[in-house]
This record gives sequence, structure tokens and C-alpha cells, in this order.
Amino acid sequence: MEIIILPKASKSRNCIHLGGGALSIYLCLMLICILLIVYGAYCLGVKMQFVAQQQSLAQMKTLAEDWQATLEQQQVVLSTTLHQAEEGLGTLAQRVGHLQADLVRLNALGQRLIVHADLEEGEFDFTNPPAMGGPELPQIEESLKLNDFLATLGQLEQEMADRRQQLSLLETVLVERGMRQAALPAGRPVRQGWLSSKYGYRTDPFNGRREFHNGVDFASKAGTEIMAVAAGIVTWVGERSGYGKMVEVDHGNGYVTRYAHNQKNLVQVGESIVKGQPIAVMGSSGRSTGPHVHLEVLHEGRTVDPLRFVGTAKGS
Repeated sequence: MEIIILPKASKSRNCIHLGGGALSIYLCLMLICILLIVYGAYCLGVKMQFVAQQQSLAQMKTLAEDWQATLEQQQVVLSTTLHQAEEGLGTLAQRVGHLQADLVRLNALGQRLIVHADLEEGEFDFTNPPAMGGPELPQIEESLKLNDFLATLGQLEQEMADRRQQLSLLETVLVERGMRQAALPAGRPVRQGWLSSKYGYRTDPFNGRREFHNGVDFASKAGTEIMAVAAGIVTWVGERSGYGKMVEVDHGNGYVTRYAHNQKNLVQVGESIVKGQPIAVMGSSGRSTGPHVHLEVLHEGRTVDPLRFVGTAKGS
């Protein structure tokens, strides 16, 4: 093979003679250079792609960490919200329980007062809502609806308002007929027994300190019947801290009596009782040193000396 080189500025010519072997080597070198360039470009592309993938993975990792932190914050907020909701629901449930207990007490009290007042049947009805009426006025429809729980609470509150209104009217009738005296505490809670502790400050039998005793104690043998000192409605039956087994009776006019440390209670919550009716059996439950009944008299929520009422009944 002959290669002729002709420069523009010169009319002479240079010739390079390549044999068959040299040409083959020359072509092989060119092919190797081309392959090296192609391989280098391929490696560079793979490296750039790897770097791009690593950057993308780092960005995804950072984003995932941000999402994880956001989810943890939302979880804390959700837990706090759920805790607050549970507390609010517990408060509402407790409110409903108090309303239901008050409603039972008011209904029983109303029925008892009707019987004692000797009113005509139907004049006061505590089993049905009070009679009322009036034309229906057009109202704009509301888009929000109360859930069942709030509807129940509202219904109970309305029933309580109705019962209070009825009892207020009934109380006026009873005042006119002189029925309040029948529900006033009077007499002893036991037929036989002796006064073992008075109302007021005393030396506590358990710790020896001077403490206030908010009732009077009548001691007798275990099993002695404990009687109600006035007519009323039973509002508490069961265990209470320090009192042991206890019965609480609401007599109206702001008066409430308690009979504590019983061996056994004989009445139920909501039951209407009369003066002298056995309501418990004497024992020594709770914070007690022996068989006796602890009698408390409360007026408008404050304790008063029961001995003011014990001697007001005949034979006491």
C-alpha cells in the first residue's frame, strides 16, 4: 500500500509505503482506540447513572425520614385527641348517670307524695310527660344532627326539668295540707339500745386524736332492726368508705338521714318508705369498734345534731 501526501504549499510529494502487515497493525490500533473510547464512554455513562441513582435514593431516604417524623407528630396529636375525647365522654357518661339517678329519685318521690297527699288519679302523672301544646312554627332545617348520645342527654335534662316543675307544684299542695311534718326526722332509729357517742368533737377510738363526729351512735346487739326516723325515698344503698354498709334516705325539705355500719341493708334505691319501717340490720361493718348504728341528719347538705330530732317523737 502506498500513501501519498501533497502539501498545498509545495509541489513535491511525500510517499509512505505500508506493507500488508503494517497496515493490519495500524487498523488494529485504530480499532482498539475506537473500542477504548466506546468503553470509556459506556463506563462514564454507567457511573453518572449510578451517581444519579444514589442521589435519588438519598432524596427518597430524606423524604421518608420527613414523613416518618410527620407521622410520629400526627400520632402524638391523635393520641392526645383520643385521650381528651375519652375524658370528655367519661364526663358526659357520668353526667348521664347522675341525671338518671336523680330522675329515678324524683319519680319515686313524686309518686310517694301523690299517695300521701291523697290526690285524685291523673292530677299528677309521673309516668308520662306533662301535657302541653301549641301551633307549630316554620323553622329553617338544620344541616347538623345530634348523635344518639347527646340526644339522650338532652332528653334526660328535659325530663328532669319537667319533674322539677311538677314537684314544685306538688310541694305547694303539700304545704297547704300540712304534709311536710310527716317527712321531718323524729325519734330513735332503734327500739332498744343506748347512746354510745354524741355529735361533735370526741377522741377518735382508732387513732386517739380529737376529731369531729358528724352523727350519733346507738349501740345494741348485732341483728337489731334499724328503723327509718321519717318517711322518705331511699337514695343510697351499699358500701361507702368508713361507713361500711349504709342506707341514705331523702325526706324532702332539704333533710337527709344516713344509717351506717349495718350488717345487712333491707331496702333498695328508689324505694318509698314510711316512718318506723325497718331499713337495715345492726352490725359492725366499716370503721367500727362494735355493733351499733351511726345516725346522721343533714339539712341542705350540712350535718346537724341528730339529738335535736331524736327526742321530738313520743316515747323517745
